[in-house]
Amino acid sequence: MLFEITDPDDPRLELYRDVKDRDLTGRQGLFMAEGKVVLERLFTSPVAETVSVLTTPERLGGLASLPDAPVYMVPQGVMDQVAGFPIHRGYLALGRYAPKQSLAERVSGTTARVLALHGIANTDNMGGLMRNAAAFGVDGVLLDTTCCDPLYRKAIRVSVGGALEVPHYRTDDMVGTLTGLGLTAYALSPSGAVTLEEVTPAPRTAVLFGAEGPGLPAALMAACQTVRIDMHGGFDSLNVATTSGIVLYRFRL
Repeated sequence: MLFEITDPDDPRLELYRDVKDRDLTGRQGLFMAEGKVVLERLFTSPVAETVSVLTTPERLGGLASLPDAPVYMVPQGVMDQVAGFPIHRGYLALGRYAPKQSLAERVSGTTARVLALHGIANTDNMGGLMRNAAAFGVDGVLLDTTCCDPLYRKAIRVSVGGALEVPHYRTDDMVGTLTGLGLTAYALSPSGAVTLEEVTPAPRTAVLFGAEGPGLPAALMAACQTVRIDMHGGFDSLNVATTSGIVLYRFRL
């Protein structure tokens, strides 16, 4: 399904137009991925479908495989004009989030791990968290309503495609959702009652992280076992994505 296009006004390119503006205004329920590694993860994603691809003839051969979706090939100048800025990586794609299972189905076994996030509004942090979730085999990511979208273009890029590997779900009742799933909840905080080394993770766990600065609300922490990571030099916390990597490694199954 290869199509060569030379006209920057071709209507098939409409959703690739003015990329940065559409990051804010939306893409009719679709998301945008960029870069070779991320596109190749999209093509094999268990939670998303490829809608179309935009690249140049010179870059096409760099992809290990092509999806069962339209692939539009344009000159580099046309690609840059349509996108509204130079696309140095030479690869863009549109995708649709389509997880095949509910979170309850994902964690129905005797062992399970969920990454639960509250108030993560920074796309770089979200990307790092999703990358760690994929790297350490998390079953699903649970987001409260104040978290940013893991499928924001920059978050996907920072995650190196990890956001396309692990399903994410929204909830307006974090405690109720985790309790209903039968998960033992651990909340990370500098004021945690026990150190990470002292924790023996339950077979079915959720680990909760909040935004840097405000952290997790007291009501949410009260429903969890609170955990801290002791540090030297007067530091009491790390970047939230860094912390999640340490904790998820410790909690790996």
